[in-house]
Amino acid sequence: MISARSSYGSGPEAQRHSSAIRRKITILGTRLDSLQSLLTKLPAKQPLTEKEMNRRRDMLTNMRTKVTQMASTLNMSNFANRDSLLGPDTKPADVVSRTAGLDNSGIVGLQRQVMREQDEGLEKLEETVLSTKHIALAVNEELDLHTRLIDDLDEHVDVTNSRLKRVQKNLAILNKRARGGCSCLCMLISVVGIVVLVVAIYMILKYL
Repeated sequence: MISARSSYGSGPEAQRHSSAIRRKITILGTRLDSLQSLLTKLPAKQPLTEKEMNRRRDMLTNMRTKVTQMASTLNMSNFANRDSLLGPDTKPADVVSRTAGLDNSGIVGLQRQVMREQDEGLEKLEETVLSTKHIALAVNEELDLHTRLIDDLDEHVDVTNSRLKRVQKNLAILNKRARGGCSCLCMLISVVGIVVLVVAIYMILKYL
């Protein structure tokens, strides 16, 4: 979307571009919620220092603040005051009052004046659309940056979870081996005890 920056010249294209940015903001907010949930569960799976937990919390908080700011900026651009662009709506009574007492030539002149005012309003509207497009492009670049940061954090979480699973698997194997070794030792002690008991009985019977 950034590579097509120069191709959004018309109003409808700029509006579609703004809609795409809005969808990306929503997706980014959803991913931030998922990361917040993972961060909450992570200490139970893997012990982290308080400094590391605070660093990750601050990162998520800063990203969420940025997303909120970008959404607000985009909304302010899309819902700009129409009166500041085209001026107040012309009421029928105003039209009647402006045409009262005018001859045909005056009415034609008034119509030309109204058309000029409308052209000026349209020029202001075009400037606002272009400004909205530039804001949308800036927001898009910011979103791409934060998306990469979230991807990096998500990848780090995945790596951490993979390492934790490997450690848990190794601990299970060691625990199983330890139990097996204990069973063998107990069996050996039992056999030795039985042999000693048989020898003792034999010696007692021999000297009776």
